[in-house]
Amino acid sequence: MSLEPLEEVEEEDADRREGEDTAQVGGAALAAYPLSRFRSRLNRPFLLTVLFATSLPVTAIMVPVYALFVQVNLIDTMQGTIFFFAASQLPFAIWLMKNFMDGVPKELEEAAWTDGASSLQSLIRIVLPLMGPGVAVVTVFSFVMMWGNFFVPFMLLLTPDQMPASVSINEFFGNRGTVVYGQLAAFSVIYSTPVILLYVLVARRLGGGFALGGAVKG
Repeated sequence: MSLEPLEEVEEEDADRREGEDTAQVGGAALAAYPLSRFRSRLNRPFLLTVLFATSLPVTAIMVPVYALFVQVNLIDTMQGTIFFFAASQLPFAIWLMKNFMDGVPKELEEAAWTDGASSLQSLIRIVLPLMGPGVAVVTVFSFVMMWGNFFVPFMLLLTPDQMPASVSINEFFGNRGTVVYGQLAAFSVIYSTPVILLYVLVARRLGGGFALGGAVKG
């Protein structure tokens, strides 16, 4: 068995996971911003609902999701799988993003509002750059959770050509218990490379912390 087809699968899978991760981090930032900056009596119930959603196992909701995807013709489509991945990981991403966003002083945004910036501009140009470690944490967490997921694509995708690398690696296990250990080990190294590279790229941001000590005077 050659590794070239599986390497192509991994490259395509990495591109899809990058799109899913970007959509999820962006959605989490937009959802966490009003929860962090605006006080409402609905904030606590919403956050508790988000926290409850993070505790639901995927296996508990997979049957109704599968039935729904069949009815709306999203089964065996990459768009439907990406949508489910982003939606299932979004609650915990919102929870993390909100906690990191609370650490950014609101006075910095108020200064930008005085200069004529909108709430969206202050979020993009001030809040997100200052909470770089938080964005890095959410990005790594979301990518790792989606990259190593076997069950969801195995259930929602039926065409072998659309299977991601986490499912394609199952081809190294034979029907009678035989395992191609050499190629399995080689593909495992290739499969783990994107996660390691992502961690190396964001390691400095993770260790940098929030340099906000002199941003706001007493």
